[in-house]
Amino acid sequence: MTRFRDRAHAGRLLGERLRAYADRPDVIVLGLPRGGVPVAFEVAKRLRVPLDVFVVRKLGVPGHEELAMGAIASGGVRMLNEDVVAMARVSERDVETVTLREEHELARRERAYRGDRSSPDVAGRTVILVDDGLATGATMRAAAAGVRRLDAAAVVVAVPAAAADTCELLAHEADEVVCLTTPEPFHAVGLWYEDFSATTDDEVRALLEEARGWGRRAQAV
Repeated sequence: MTRFRDRAHAGRLLGERLRAYADRPDVIVLGLPRGGVPVAFEVAKRLRVPLDVFVVRKLGVPGHEELAMGAIASGGVRMLNEDVVAMARVSERDVETVTLREEHELARRERAYRGDRSSPDVAGRTVILVDDGLATGATMRAAAAGVRRLDAAAVVVAVPAAAADTCELLAHEADEVVCLTTPEPFHAVGLWYEDFSATTDDEVRALLEEARGWGRRAQAV
């Protein structure tokens, strides 16, 4: 199975697959920080549409934080995987404690990435949600629910790599799901990249600022 060189390479290929959305004034690309933003940047650049972020935080099982029991997203959305909560015997109090901690981090990231700018208005628009890959899909499900709550007209989930069953699950929650590759067994997102180094807050801010420059230049023409 061919691997992507890095997130930018994956984003360019994903943008090609999404060409039908190019130059549409109703389309906006939202990257899921941090790793989804470099992918989303290339997608938005190829489609010549605006780019912003939609912040989502995984809710990890206490003591086994890599295991997602749910996720929260901008706009006050919380999605819980009741099966995982029951299997891991997580108490309601622990769920609330984890949620509160992640809400603080979600708010911090929104301030870090957007400063005093308001969140993008997605009402009536086609929103393309982009991440660098999907394993369980918990964070993407929360993102899709979040933009639905904000009255998006259509939700497109787009990722370079994902578990096949996760893509099938999201097909019930999005208007379109685009996964470039669904290798089996999937194991982890990072396996399908040659370079999967961590994306920093500074890199996210720089990409968003460069993307805002596209809009300023377009208005000046």
